Amino acid sequence: MSTKDQAKKDPDQQDTALATFAGGCFWCMESPFLKLDGVVEVVSGYTGGEIENPSYEQVTSGKTGHYEAVQVTYRPEKISYQELLDVFWRQIDPTDPGGSFVDRGPQYRSAIFYHNPEQKDLAFQSRQGLNQSGRFSKPVVTEILPAGPFYKAEDYHQKFFLKSPQHYQRYRSGSGRDQALERIWGDQT
Repeated sequence: MSTKDQAKKDPDQQDTALATFAGGCFWCMESPFLKLDGVVEVVSGYTGGEIENPSYEQVTSGKTGHYEAVQVTYRPEKISYQELLDVFWRQIDPTDPGGSFVDRGPQYRSAIFYHNPEQKDLAFQSRQGLNQSGRFSKPVVTEILPAGPFYKAEDYHQKFFLKSPQHYQRYRSGSGRDQALERIWGDQT
């Protein structure tokens, strides 16, 4: 069952919406969203590819077309999609077309997957504003794509930052992500 179907059937998730973001390694994309008031759940998974129910090994081969992504279930009355976009941008280098930080390959590209026309419009406006901000010397290349099937990653990937905090911190630091985000965003991360 897809995450979208689960949200519709779970009474605890009534009045929720979905947002889907790819920003490189999904381990590093979960915790920033889970910290937000109004976010119900963040699931790591795969989207945008050509095969159903891909495995981690298939996706990391770079041959399936999938992105590592997170799907955020949130309550729009508590947090807006625009606020989620603002958090997303501050987790990535949106000018990198070849991956994210040390993670290279198509599965690590950044993208926003919109679920409705309003999300699409807000994503395009947000990207345009970022391009016009003068923050970057290169253009923002983060793709904006329609949401399609989202496949939950294997259980050991879910909330990895809680399951293995030392390994997670070593990975974040070793990947160059924290250093790059500090350089790009300063205290806005």
